[in-house]
Amino acid sequence: MAITYQNENHLFTLNTLHTTYQMKVDDFGFLFHLYYGKKLSGNMDYLLPFYDRGFSGNPSDAKNNRTYSLDVLPQEYPTIGTGDYRNYALLIQNADHSEYCDLRYQSHTIKKGKYSLSKLPAVYASSQEAQTLEILMEDPISHVQILLLYGVLEEEDIITRSVKIINQGTQQIIVEKAASSCLDFLSGDYDLLNFYGRHEMERQFQRTEINHGSFVIGSRRGTSSHQYNPAIIIAEKDTTEDYGNCYGMVFVYSGNFLCEVEKDPFNQTRILLGLHPDFFHYPLNPKESLIIPETILTYSDEGFGQLSRQYHNCIKNHLCRKNERQEPYPSILINSWETAYFHFNGEILYNLALQASELGINMLVMDDGWFGNREDDNSGLGDWQVNEEKLGCSLKELIEKINQLGIRFGIWIEPEMISENSILYKNHPDWVLQVPKRNPIRGRNQLVLDFSRKEVRSYIFDEICGILDQGNIEYIKWDMNRSIAEFYSAITDSGKVSYDYVLGLYDFLEQLLQRYPHILIEGCSGGGGRFDAGMLYYTPQIWCSDNTDALDRILIQYGTSFFYPISTVGSHVSAVPNHQTGRSISLHTRGIVAMAGTFGYELDLAKLNAEEKKEIKTQIKQYKHYAKLIEQGDYYRLSNPFQDIYAAWMFLSKDKSQALLNLVMLELHGNMAVSYVKLKGLQKDAIYQDINTGKSYYGSALMYAGLPIPIEQGEFLAYQIELKKL
Repeated sequence: MAITYQNENHLFTLNTLHTTYQMKVDDFGFLFHLYYGKKLSGNMDYLLPFYDRGFSGNPSDAKNNRTYSLDVLPQEYPTIGTGDYRNYALLIQNADHSEYCDLRYQSHTIKKGKYSLSKLPAVYASSQEAQTLEILMEDPISHVQILLLYGVLEEEDIITRSVKIINQGTQQIIVEKAASSCLDFLSGDYDLLNFYGRHEMERQFQRTEINHGSFVIGSRRGTSSHQYNPAIIIAEKDTTEDYGNCYGMVFVYSGNFLCEVEKDPFNQTRILLGLHPDFFHYPLNPKESLIIPETILTYSDEGFGQLSRQYHNCIKNHLCRKNERQEPYPSILINSWETAYFHFNGEILYNLALQASELGINMLVMDDGWFGNREDDNSGLGDWQVNEEKLGCSLKELIEKINQLGIRFGIWIEPEMISENSILYKNHPDWVLQVPKRNPIRGRNQLVLDFSRKEVRSYIFDEICGILDQGNIEYIKWDMNRSIAEFYSAITDSGKVSYDYVLGLYDFLEQLLQRYPHILIEGCSGGGGRFDAGMLYYTPQIWCSDNTDALDRILIQYGTSFFYPISTVGSHVSAVPNHQTGRSISLHTRGIVAMAGTFGYELDLAKLNAEEKKEIKTQIKQYKHYAKLIEQGDYYRLSNPFQDIYAAWMFLSKDKSQALLNLVMLELHGNMAVSYVKLKGLQKDAIYQDINTGKSYYGSALMYAGLPIPIEQGEFLAYQIELKKL
């Protein structure tokens, strides 16, 4: 069994295929964390350190035993007020205004299958694929209960954690801070890998030594944000892409989050991941409860590459919802944005679709500017009525004309936003998140609708459904183009807004998917500002970044690949000079970079010459050929583009019979030395043939000696090599 409990020593052991996670209830009812790492056997409680530590508090249960202190012992869910002065997972203000919660073990349950979370996204699995452990903790005075949830996906090497807070007392409490997971390491020197960024440069790789003190990342922006992704890796010093111990933590949530990493004076390290306490003061009346979003944990002793592949498999197969429509390959779309921006009509869109059909593109997405008085980004949001005067026809007529070309139709929406000059704002100014009597904080000249309120969501939902019901719409690009600055609602308690807003968003998306199961929703928030596991539950692909420059995309997609599968990464071939950087890179290179994602185009097809159109036809043919391998195969990073003179990555089929090597030269110098790229994951004794050249190589040669990279003139040259096992 994946989960076992030894009654004689109160020991919980969670085993996956290659890992062990162990914890113990001691004689006082405290729940200690013993071990997480490579699979092993035995009782690991001998690791617990009992020493007299000066100025560390001792619980009264220990009486005169000064060697017993929660300040130095590893815990599953540490709280404040217990003598532990380190960062804590839970802060509750009781009715007497004390901030104290003394959690003691009450009971536990082991169940088949994976737990689910009400109103929140979570990893899913069948009863044969997973087990659940529930541990009930309670404060004996306040009667606040904490239900610790553990999901174990044995074959995937995945453990999930969540928390349910239940007020079983007789008075109101306020939850002021709550994490879903804590990892306590008793020893070791570690690095933290996090992925910072900004709009148009998201998820930049950063490796930082964990020193004494605290290191914090998070978001107060109402979304997971461009600035910090809610996912981290803790790695031993010598860990590389292919070697060493590392641990991953991914937060399944799309709003404010906080990750705290603390190394104490005794060289113990604590990592916490959960809700951000700023703008969060959640009241719970008697019998009310609060669920803290899930964290996905995994461990690898084979470096970052294996850790990433474990996350990729989990997210692809156990988090992303399957679309009702089954495709031999993902839709290859053309988006109207860089073609015309706001300046289009029905004729322009039809001609774009006509040109697309001639090239092999099978979907047109009508981007921003089709509704209300939306002629720029300063107006129209909230008034979701088709501008038929602009289109020159009804939406239904336009879709039918485009469908007749064999082209599917998609549409851009931004339901969470509102413009101040809209009819909706005039009629319902209290529907926005805004502090009364104060001037609003604008972002992109727009305000945020209060999605914590059901009546607001219901109105927008009906408006959007009124659009979707007008024709055969098969794709939605869901955008959100600002951060939230004012967590104030006309109705919702201010301390609940940041959390309830996200739950309102999830509720909206869930209703949309239930009503339109055939529609694929692609997430977007100024590109990659809400690229997180929570959104992927509803939107199985997300626009990776508003920056479509191929060179920058290599860096952005590199960071994204540490957690998120390639099938989730929205990536397009864009026009040059690039609209974000002004850089010109060949169509060939842009195509290879975009194939490390859900492939598509975002440019004016009418401006392409005959040679470029021929190249696009070739790219589409190649992508269709490689689509299954890209989407279902294992992904390997072969270089670090932040350090190396080339960027290289590969896809390998599960049976190791087919590989696709992709490479882009990042630097060009006179009289260059030859570089060699080493492949990974192949069968050592198998022979692989280069489909283009006919040359054959042993897998061991490709992995240990590598392939020489051609020395050719030209900036950012790219190569794509398909290998098949003979």
